[in-house]
Amino acid sequence: MEKRSLVESDDMTLKVFRRSAVALWLVLPFVISVRGEDWPNWLGPDRNGVSRELLPSEVLIDDPLWEAQIGIGFSSFSVSRGSLYTMGHRDGEETVWKLCAETGAVEASFSYGAELLPKLHEGGPAATPAVTDKQVLVMSKDGQLRVLTKDLSQVLWEKSMMDESGLRKIPEWGFTASPIIMGDLVLIEAGATFAYDLKTGEERWRSESYRPAYGTPHGFQLDGQSFVAVLKTDGLVILCAETGETRGFSLWRTSFQTNSTTPLEIGEGKFFISTGYDRGCCLFVFNGEALSTNYENMNMCNHMGNSVLMKEALYGFDGTAHRGRAVEFTCLDPVSGEKRWHFEGLGYGSVIGAGDDLIVLTEGGELLIGAASPDGFMSRAKKQVLNGRCWTPPVFANGILYARNAAGRLVAHRLGR
Repeated sequence: MEKRSLVESDDMTLKVFRRSAVALWLVLPFVISVRGEDWPNWLGPDRNGVSRELLPSEVLIDDPLWEAQIGIGFSSFSVSRGSLYTMGHRDGEETVWKLCAETGAVEASFSYGAELLPKLHEGGPAATPAVTDKQVLVMSKDGQLRVLTKDLSQVLWEKSMMDESGLRKIPEWGFTASPIIMGDLVLIEAGATFAYDLKTGEERWRSESYRPAYGTPHGFQLDGQSFVAVLKTDGLVILCAETGETRGFSLWRTSFQTNSTTPLEIGEGKFFISTGYDRGCCLFVFNGEALSTNYENMNMCNHMGNSVLMKEALYGFDGTAHRGRAVEFTCLDPVSGEKRWHFEGLGYGSVIGAGDDLIVLTEGGELLIGAASPDGFMSRAKKQVLNGRCWTPPVFANGILYARNAAGRLVAHRLGR
């Protein structure tokens, strides 16, 4: 038997360690790119409705990991450090829920009196909580803004947006825009756009007033400056994020005062806007001083849910939930505004992205997963996961898909092989 000295053995161990270290560094970027990430606010970490997590080539949608009853509403989910936050309405109260993201166990809850406000829908909260390292920000359907500790045990500060805005009555569809955190500010939509100090609740600025709208603001950077894009009932507004001063405005009105989508940033200073009731879509361009348009057509009419941009194409639901025209799941060229493909049969559903895939929840509660492609959509996994009305976009975070219906049934599915 060949004998090796201790020095030779140590040398071989060192070489093996070095080879292992090199191999680790080679695969580490891949591991980082596919591992889970949180979804801390409306439209996710990049505020575009797309998760960077990759799904396996073969996806198995198994039985629910867990499920819960959270109350009536359309609030989506935020996931942060192992906990899921959402909202629902029951017996004259709204409840903010903090659930274990892995098991669904109730970790905390916070309830308060609030109006249901059902009109052509079940009612209940529609805004999604925003979560920081220490705070949870929530907006009730009737305009109560609260900033809570992350364990939901204490109200740090609160505002009545009815009082703050001076509105004489609650907007027709309630307060549906989600709180948005931008640096040390929280942005709130209530006719005017309000910016409050995140820590103290002190008002920093408010924009000029418009008729109440229902879409969530979007913060962005251009040429080293910070701006806010928000779709008001009257049109698209660009605000200076430092002062609230209007820097750009373009008229965009929809029937029944239902501008309810978030401006989708699809390039430097470029925003895709789409609304329902056959109003259509538009690609706006902001140059730092004014807005202009690249195209405007009726090829995508997003009534409520946003489109997503993936693989140099836009994917969304074209149509209106309460109109006779059939809703179509549609792919659009974001540059020209021309349709790539479209088909019926999913109702007014919702779509998010994950890695290279589209995750679709139909209006009737069927979950479809398939590659994002401008050449067509073919699901490689599908399962009926809910029943009833499903307008709320699902969320995918840390390998788990969360979805709800209007009645308040929440299901969690781990997506894997």
